[in-house]
Amino acid sequence: MKEEQKMHKVLRSVHLWGIAVGLVISGDYFGWNFGWSHASFWEFSFAVVWIATFYVLFALCFTELAASIPQSGGPSAYAKRALGDLFGLFTGYLVLVEFLLAPPAIASALGGYIHFLFPVIPAFGAGIVMFCLLLLINLTGIKQTARFELLVTIVAVFGLLLYLVFLWPHVSFDRIPKFPLVSSISWSSVFLSIPFAIWFFLAVEGVALASEEVRNPARDIPIGYTAGIFTLLCLAGLIFVFTASVVDTKEISVLDYPLSYVLQKLYGTEVIWPFLFTFIGLFGLVASLFGIILGNSRLIYAMAKEGYLPTYLSKLSYGSLVPQNAVLSGGALGILCMCFLDTAELITISALGACGMYLLSLVSYFVLRKKEPQMPRPYKAPLYPILPGLALVLGIVACGSVFVSKPYLALGVLGFGLVLGIGYYFKNRKN
Repeated sequence: MKEEQKMHKVLRSVHLWGIAVGLVISGDYFGWNFGWSHASFWEFSFAVVWIATFYVLFALCFTELAASIPQSGGPSAYAKRALGDLFGLFTGYLVLVEFLLAPPAIASALGGYIHFLFPVIPAFGAGIVMFCLLLLINLTGIKQTARFELLVTIVAVFGLLLYLVFLWPHVSFDRIPKFPLVSSISWSSVFLSIPFAIWFFLAVEGVALASEEVRNPARDIPIGYTAGIFTLLCLAGLIFVFTASVVDTKEISVLDYPLSYVLQKLYGTEVIWPFLFTFIGLFGLVASLFGIILGNSRLIYAMAKEGYLPTYLSKLSYGSLVPQNAVLSGGALGILCMCFLDTAELITISALGACGMYLLSLVSYFVLRKKEPQMPRPYKAPLYPILPGLALVLGIVACGSVFVSKPYLALGVLGFGLVLGIGYYFKNRKN
């Protein structure tokens, strides 16, 4: 019976690249621009460089963990092995916060893009319908899911390259302000913009949540994850600089469809290019929404298997071997959040969950290096412990900045996690 309940191992490095880039690529299409509502061009630039450096260093450590412990729980599994059950639960909870709050944010923007194309269609309704449609596709099986994700990711990357081509004739670096004096920089503005810099890369670690479905984790995870991070760094840098060189940054700082707006401003409403790009841009948001639904369902499934969540969430469907209860439960919670929180709030809370998980994953990394030096490690992060230590310091500052930006929401998220942990402790004590 247990043998029948194992997931299919079909994913290769190219699929993992597609999942890594697809999970995040919507962050290039929207969300990051909210950072300019809190900071100037250079202040937000510092935040983006800070976070990009952190993600590169974190990726080196996380790749080692994912290749060494290829389990669907990802960060939750690493924390449990390094720090025990309670930390495994809390880490898993933080990943759930990240992966359950990101989909409604993306669905909201997806509805906004559809409304931009067809003004007669309400944005909220379009977002809900697309969310439900992608939930259904996720139920078809991992092989079909991975192929679909790879296809829409390739189209989404093409869309961003097309955007850069359209911008090139209009680029004027004179629009970018001169580098300011250090004394004139508002570091509080830098910190307030950090959650939106995180959105450029948020959820890329979701590759680890599909580890149990990878054919050769030792080889495919390092290749797919590293290639994904490199692709995202290049795209984020180009989109950030090119956009600032053609439009006033404050003008797009509160839009759910900033890139489409920029193209329409440059080319007008009579030209087809802005609408063509917006249509292609839908694939970017679909790729991320689809991939994060995949990631959160695998996490819910893994946490249910470990006893952190009700066991019915770990049941697999016959034939396709998909955790259908986990897919549908995660989707229902996402739609509920979409009804009560706006896009900026969803992004900030999702970033808070991500930052907390990053810190606990890095602590787990250090503990496992000390506690299990003989554990097979197909890939090892370089320059231990200097680079991982630097990643931890950068991560602490990023986490603090997200907390400060929305303290009441942050306290609510952490408070609920504390209640969950206390409940789990007393449940185990009774048993």
